[in-house]
Amino acid sequence: MVGLGNPGAEFAGTRHNIGADAVARLVARHHGSLSAEKGLRSLAGQIRIGEHRVLCAIPSTYMNESGLAVAPLVRRAGIEVEDGALGGIATRLVVVHDELDLPSGRVKVKLGGGTAGNNGLKSIHAHLHTGDYLRVRIGIGKPPGRQPGADYVLKRPASAEREGLEIAAEVAADAVELIATLGVEAAMNRINTAE
Repeated sequence: MVGLGNPGAEFAGTRHNIGADAVARLVARHHGSLSAEKGLRSLAGQIRIGEHRVLCAIPSTYMNESGLAVAPLVRRAGIEVEDGALGGIATRLVVVHDELDLPSGRVKVKLGGGTAGNNGLKSIHAHLHTGDYLRVRIGIGKPPGRQPGADYVLKRPASAEREGLEIAAEVAADAVELIATLGVEAAMNRINTAE
């Protein structure tokens, strides 16, 4: 499981880092820790969810270079990706990320698909040569007025929105637990239909 964001204190708490926040919450929930590992370009660590060991990571690359971190993580986890074919990646790689196309605080589980303009997903697609992996999408809503999306995602939300995003990060962590214990379909049924 990989939570996308940007490294450094200047990006902490921004909308773009909500995926990384969700992974950090899940790791803490299971009393795990993340640390730098040679060659991974991520903070990574294993936790146990039920009977399953889950490799969790937060890339130490910037969002638009996420694929540089995800590709070695996929290799480390032993997930086969051959010639852009599904190769088992779909149910074994989970990417948690912010989503402009969902209302702020809404969480959805999705298998495969496009990038919706998310530069982190674009980079992952480019390095894995596939988009066939699970996503836990955390809605951050559209920017107001004519504000560029890039400016919007790199800002910290006001306190009311922040509270909703903190709850959404917990729901995203719940979604990963459901994926690990009950499977993708059960996670989609519970998370995607919740109001």
